[in-house]
Amino acid sequence: MVLIVGLRYLATSGFFAWLTGRLHPGLYQGLDRQVKAEIGWSLVSAAIYGLPAGLVAWGWQNRGWTQIYTDVSAWPLWYLPLSLFLYLFAHDTWFYWTHRWMHVPRWFKLAHAVHHASRPPTAWAAMSFHPIEALTGALVVPLLVFVIPVHIGVLGLVLLIMTVMGVTNHMGWEMFPRALVHSKAGNWVITATHHQRHHDEYLCNFGLYFRFWDKLCGTDRGLSPRL
Repeated sequence: MVLIVGLRYLATSGFFAWLTGRLHPGLYQGLDRQVKAEIGWSLVSAAIYGLPAGLVAWGWQNRGWTQIYTDVSAWPLWYLPLSLFLYLFAHDTWFYWTHRWMHVPRWFKLAHAVHHASRPPTAWAAMSFHPIEALTGALVVPLLVFVIPVHIGVLGLVLLIMTVMGVTNHMGWEMFPRALVHSKAGNWVITATHHQRHHDEYLCNFGLYFRFWDKLCGTDRGLSPRL
């Protein structure tokens, strides 16, 4: 699992870094040293993410510990999209509050400053975390599979969305159409334009997938004017 998570990071961040070079030449110019640091921290994070994931996979396959199921008829079909939303919302809730906690000065200096050392962030920064922060992120989905039933295909989709959004929200440009980002739907979903403002101003826009908690708690400052 450590190897899988590491290769997944290298493949996804590598692809979007390549795409950035094609569509926005020079955007990462002069950031070679920063990118090397991002890759190094991210590979350490990959090891931390991989260990609980490997334990869960072993427990599911050999002990039946989890609520992961493979028979699509085990639950009604309407539960498939519902379970996807439950996982994303639960993950987003965990991320929002742990992320805000990481901005308490003591914890920011100890751990979260590693992530914000990427100025500006690049596609390689998606998993560039101090081990303390990586540990908080590595536990949430493995814990959820013990509580919320999920089809293995939906779980794979959750991991795909988590990976892609983690990378694309940091790559320094907006890949989604302006019409979507500035639409009613875009007003509730986080993309690079929203997350960039967090990296610019630090004490706002803490969410991962949705703007619900930011709006509810008064920490949503809207979209970055730079993207």
